[in-house]
Amino acid sequence: MIRKFILRNSDRFLSRWLVLLFDLIIITGAFHLSVILRYNFEFTSIPQGHILEKTPFVLFIYLVGFLISKSHVGVIRHTGVNDAYNIAKGGFLGLLLGVAVNLSYNYGGIDWFKSYLLVPNSILLIHFLLSLVVLIGSRFMVKLLYVRFKTSIDHKATRVMIYGAGASGIITKNTLMHDTSREYQIVAFIDDNDNKVGKSIEGISIIDNQKAFSESYLLKNKVDQVIISIQTALPIKRRNEIVDQCLKNNLEVKVVPPVDNWIQGELSTKQIKSVRIEDLLERAPIELNNINIEREILDKVVLVTGAAGSIGSEIARQVLHYQPKLVVLLDQAESAIYDLENELKSRHPEFCKSATCVIGDVRDYRRMRKVFHTYRPQLVFHAAAYKHVPLMEENPYEAVGVNIFGTKHISDLAVEFSAEKFVMVSTDKAVNPTNVMGATKRTAELYTQSLGKHNKAGTQFITTRFGNVLGSNGSVIPVFRKQIEKGGPITLTHRDITRYFMTIPEACNLVLEAGAMGKGGEIFVFDMGESVKIYDLAKKMIKLSGLQLGKDIEIVEVGLRPGEKLYEELLATKENTLATHHPKIMVAQTTTMEYAGMLMSIDRLKHAHLQGDNLDLVAAVKSIVPEFISNNSIFERLDLKTTAK
Repeated sequence: MIRKFILRNSDRFLSRWLVLLFDLIIITGAFHLSVILRYNFEFTSIPQGHILEKTPFVLFIYLVGFLISKSHVGVIRHTGVNDAYNIAKGGFLGLLLGVAVNLSYNYGGIDWFKSYLLVPNSILLIHFLLSLVVLIGSRFMVKLLYVRFKTSIDHKATRVMIYGAGASGIITKNTLMHDTSREYQIVAFIDDNDNKVGKSIEGISIIDNQKAFSESYLLKNKVDQVIISIQTALPIKRRNEIVDQCLKNNLEVKVVPPVDNWIQGELSTKQIKSVRIEDLLERAPIELNNINIEREILDKVVLVTGAAGSIGSEIARQVLHYQPKLVVLLDQAESAIYDLENELKSRHPEFCKSATCVIGDVRDYRRMRKVFHTYRPQLVFHAAAYKHVPLMEENPYEAVGVNIFGTKHISDLAVEFSAEKFVMVSTDKAVNPTNVMGATKRTAELYTQSLGKHNKAGTQFITTRFGNVLGSNGSVIPVFRKQIEKGGPITLTHRDITRYFMTIPEACNLVLEAGAMGKGGEIFVFDMGESVKIYDLAKKMIKLSGLQLGKDIEIVEVGLRPGEKLYEELLATKENTLATHHPKIMVAQTTTMEYAGMLMSIDRLKHAHLQGDNLDLVAAVKSIVPEFISNNSIFERLDLKTTAK
């Protein structure tokens, strides 16, 4: 009955004058009770007229106090600490007025004054305390009823455990309780601090991790959701363990964003987001030497090729942070470079002075020479490349044109125009390549290394290798996410396939660090942690979406794509690594080719490229990269011929 009444009137607001009238009625009742308490319930001892004749005076002094403090203007259903303070302030002003009247009577008064205005201080104090309890308590009772019943009749309350019993956890609890669009019921706080476990916050128990995720506790309390609300530095490993526990028990898991991301310093339920798979794949950030990077880039002209791509655009963002003299952003993708230009202009007011965008194709030698002649870059970050394995397996002509000859053009021009350093972005697929894309990137590595050795006193050539980048164009996660949104199925090439992952900012910071620490000829590889099984990643994404594998959505194996391999490598079998000043960054000791021999191989490759025959073209690449053994590809026949010989 109460619930229906509240639901029916939930969108209405009481007039502040009705609230004031209600408060004065409570003041009247509290005054009568205060007199009775003062005389210890001995009604015969109460002086005649002590209640009725003095009630108007008490109402008057409290009316003055409430009007001054404006305690009646707050919305009762949203009563908070400030509202309670205003009530106390108004009551205290009324008490002071009553005491002031009593003091003035001591300096001379008349019988009428005594009969109607004089109220003993003891009764005034009892009345003040009693009024506060009833006024504040009644408001919070209304608020509690509103929060409890304000929901649609058929809507089930979401039962939540909040991970973190600190300030952020309390704010999260209050935010959920104030949400009128959905009903939440806080089951418990979870905390890893033993000093907090066993205590309670506003009547909600604080329990430890073991109890929270025990089968009996979850079953008894019918928990639906866990919200991670920890603002202190929660180790990524610990966060992932918590999420895994939630997913194991089929609980929806959400996370409260950092305080810096709260809207005007306040948290709303709309900001509490579901955990993304990218969050779980992140690793502890690797701190690189920004001083070295700054010294390398400060007041220099920097060229970034492939600047509109995932890696190139992030390199551009980070380079601008170090105050270069000029950044030349080169790409053939008109729309993408236009979007990047607009983004960077909004971030950097001085963008037009410190950067310029150039449309051009790295395969066009004359155009590239014009760019070098005009801007004369001192540092070159070469990120322009074709990277999609299946597409390049079908289009080796384009892969060779961009990844090999495009790199040759930029590196040759870097030498001709005396660039200080050339930093090439490579890939783990260049190690023991099984596809055209990886083999062309390995060829580009070999050429730049041989050029660097040939040009000993000039440009320093440096290479960086890393695995898959989270959020980059065409990566597996966005593909899986779209498939889940459409209801599936998720298509997986092989159940056992694994990949390494890193974040875009981390990858690009590595590229800049490599440019700073490199002396020429190095291939820097990165400790990328453990490889991730893509099948497990798909299952976790399904659970994070609130779906069940086999019931709501399926995973279908479609077979390895042409050129794809199960396990990516960061180092070839014949390669060793040397340590650097950073424990997470190593230098690969690779096989190299003499520049003269490399030029002869490139000439043969150029001839095959002009002929346009895919088999001859890939055969020429295989002659440069003998470890290139095709997998699940039409080019496997070339390997069979080599074996037969």
